Amino acid sequence: MEIICPIYKKSIEILIWYENQGGIELKDKVLAFLQKEIELEAIPGAVIHVSYQDQVILQEAIGHRVVFPEKQPLEIDTVFDLASLTKVVASLPVTLKLLETGQIRLDDRVAYFLHDFGKNGKDSITIRHLLTHTSGLPAHKEYFLESLTTEQIVDRINKQELVAPIGERVIYSDLGIITLYQVIEKITGDRFEQYVKKQIFEPLQMTETGFNPAFNENRYAATEYSEKLKDYKKGIVHDDNTESMGGISGHAGLFSTVNDLANFAAMIESNGVFQGKRIISEEAVELSRKNFTPFDSEFRGLGWILKSPTYSSCGDFFSNRSYGHTGFTGTSIWFDPEIKLHVILLTNRVHYGRKDPILRLRPRLHNIIRTSI
Repeated sequence: MEIICPIYKKSIEILIWYENQGGIELKDKVLAFLQKEIELEAIPGAVIHVSYQDQVILQEAIGHRVVFPEKQPLEIDTVFDLASLTKVVASLPVTLKLLETGQIRLDDRVAYFLHDFGKNGKDSITIRHLLTHTSGLPAHKEYFLESLTTEQIVDRINKQELVAPIGERVIYSDLGIITLYQVIEKITGDRFEQYVKKQIFEPLQMTETGFNPAFNENRYAATEYSEKLKDYKKGIVHDDNTESMGGISGHAGLFSTVNDLANFAAMIESNGVFQGKRIISEEAVELSRKNFTPFDSEFRGLGWILKSPTYSSCGDFFSNRSYGHTGFTGTSIWFDPEIKLHVILLTNRVHYGRKDPILRLRPRLHNIIRTSI
């Protein structure tokens, strides 16, 4: 009598579904949609990855990594500037590890670690406020216009006045996550990029993920034209403040590939486990997906954007338990835990400048994917 493991049987069923009907239809729909967006010059190209029930059912590259001055095709292993995905792929997981090891708690005051931060009414801001974007700090400041260093930017943030009451309103703030990465360095005594590499990237076999990478130029998806370089940025961080900070920050600066991000996504989806090894505790991962801002129209977990009653870039059909994040360069990652689905989208839409067709593209793409499964 032949005995088949239930999990293995389920995997076979999914693969049969993929080969016979759903996957072929999904691939055709998604690639046709992306090709149209490429022709409309919403994006130069894209790498798309869809995982359902622990099985990769779609992973394709389409379009171009460079359009100007000469078109170069995108490949699966193209390296992308992740922009604000840095917040959840780097800053969030190491903060969760500090939480679970007792080195911090969510209600620790930031000024306890960074003594100069508590000026101008900021003394009661906590780690929780930074992670949920409820600190009252401004969203953004153009420090790069003054060519400020990391130390000078941190000093400006320390002196910054608040633009909203602490804990009462979501203001998506780069300043808050810049502050968080300073806290991480203070606690660990290690450089942020090295600590993240040791604690997260190496255990997850994310060998092509990091800050200030040094790949062959032909590996990068080009971003925006730089007057300083007289060329399009390739392998140089797009975010101006992060570039001013030497390419390393908690809010931006990370580069990666779709396969590395798939390892990260698999770990998050498995509640902190990757290939049988625990990377982050289940309790910490679960906590990060909790809604900490039910009082606001924008729901926020720890680091994560949660699907909200208003606009969500995961579209109309992902469940209300869905969570994810986006990056300004045109990147995103979304999870729907109700059906164990995650979608990674990597584009370099800023190669065409800072127009915003990606805001319509993302939800429509996720609608196609979700209704095809």
